[in-house]
Amino acid sequence: MSAIRSLDAAEATIRLPALAELLVDAVAHGASVNFLAGLTAAEAGAFWRTQLPGIAEGTRRLLVAEVAGRLVGCVVLTFAPQPNAPHRGEITKMLVHSAQRRRGIGRALLGAAEAAARAAGRTLLLLDTEAGSTGEALYRACGWCWVGAIPGFALRPDGTPAATSVFYKVVG
Repeated sequence: MSAIRSLDAAEATIRLPALAELLVDAVAHGASVNFLAGLTAAEAGAFWRTQLPGIAEGTRRLLVAEVAGRLVGCVVLTFAPQPNAPHRGEITKMLVHSAQRRRGIGRALLGAAEAAARAAGRTLLLLDTEAGSTGEALYRACGWCWVGAIPGFALRPDGTPAATSVFYKVVG
């Protein structure tokens, strides 16, 4: 069973190599998460470093799943910064290591992100994912509402265009 917890910016900095490995694994196994095939650990680490200021400022939460102390999954919850959106957040970088999939870790991470949003007074969450992906199936199974699909919105890791499905969920 995995343990889900939040990392502050200091611990996230220490865990950058594990976060980078998780992102590299996701891309290597075909996840459409903003990166193309061949993503290096250095490039993945650079991405995670860009997330640290928001975590430190409290505009972003990083939740991780661990099994026996090893980081096996993560999700980022970003709070909308607009003055007219104090009730809104976005789910990004929902990742589960390929060796740990189909064990309920993604569902647990998503539930923890939803609970963190509620605790922060956020009642509406948004996300997007590759249409037809296992992520899309998870979000549907967890009660997220499908808004629609945008054709050719992003490239898969192999460089081919893919449609993106947009979802929302009222959590409060």
